[in-house]
Amino acid sequence: MVSRGEYLSKIIEEKGFNVMSLSKASGVAYTTIRSMIERDLANASIDNVLKICATLGITAESLNEKALSHKEERDIATDLERMIGELDSNEALAFHGEPMDDETKELMRISLENSLRLAKGMAKQKFNPNKNK
Repeated sequence: MVSRGEYLSKIIEEKGFNVMSLSKASGVAYTTIRSMIERDLANASIDNVLKICATLGITAESLNEKALSHKEERDIATDLERMIGELDSNEALAFHGEPMDDETKELMRISLENSLRLAKGMAKQKFNPNKNK
């Protein structure tokens, strides 16, 4: 299995960047990107990961796709449904008392799912750094 750092390095090259040009385009320091690659994104800030992904035209979850097991995928789905259910039942999905429309709810669901995937992948790497090597 390819590590997240190796995968990121491969994507950088495939998209026609090198670390220096990606640094300039994304606004993330060269040394930060090098560190992210070398450490397989361990301790990388979500903000920097999102900036790099936006510059490369990829999703943050794509960095974790191969790293998450089927159980972890089910856990994410379960957590996501629980979170959305709690928000719906508590009428938290409203703006000034007006319920959110279906499109806005879907955008929130997608955002929550991406955040859960990124957090799960980063936690997995942090607490099991050598498991997938």
